[in-house]
Amino acid sequence: MSAPATTLELVPPAKGSELELALLRLEAARAHLLEEGSADMLLYVAGGSGTLEVAGERSPLAVGTAALVVAGERATLTSSEPLEALRISVGAGTDRHAPLGPPERVSRLEGQGAHAATGARSFQVLFGPANGSTRATLFAGSIPPGKAPWHYHLYDEIVWVPEGPGRVHRQAGGVEELGPGSAFRLRPREVHIVENSSPDRELTVLGVFTPAGSPSAAYLQPDVAAGYVFAG
Repeated sequence: MSAPATTLELVPPAKGSELELALLRLEAARAHLLEEGSADMLLYVAGGSGTLEVAGERSPLAVGTAALVVAGERATLTSSEPLEALRISVGAGTDRHAPLGPPERVSRLEGQGAHAATGARSFQVLFGPANGSTRATLFAGSIPPGKAPWHYHLYDEIVWVPEGPGRVHRQAGGVEELGPGSAFRLRPREVHIVENSSPDRELTVLGVFTPAGSPSAAYLQPDVAAGYVFAG
């Protein structure tokens, strides 16, 4: 049965940004047409299961699965049980990375290798230039208890938090508590800290940024960098 999904806007459009984030909720045994026109679309299944059909190709979806629908494609999302999926729109205005590998339709968090990031943090890339997403990188990050030093990125980013607890600190002012389903935007060069405020559990976050690249590309403030020893 075809019926539109319920859409909850989590991070709305912003001037100068090509990223938007919404949560789609679909009742069991329903179908929803996904069509973004000139934008790429990244999906991440947060709850339930279903299938994604593009040009007659059907791909199973479950929790921890991400999918890519590139600009101009029409896709149908069908739920086999109540389904919750993040829908990330990546506009055509962002710079495109050169492809680094063959495109994939779906990517599963399970089985993705972990890579080192700032401090003791690590990340797993779900989509990026290596598997077909040349406009944005989608990744899952693991943050141990505590917080990294003040830093910034050159990319535009949206972050979603499945569970929490955590906090995002902005050097320009303000601390925001992060609970289950929290989402926030970080603009290029915005100095910040994402803190895991749990005493004993890792905090998992899902992040997407443009232009596509490496989630480990973080830059330190001069006073913080002074405490490091750089080779050469």
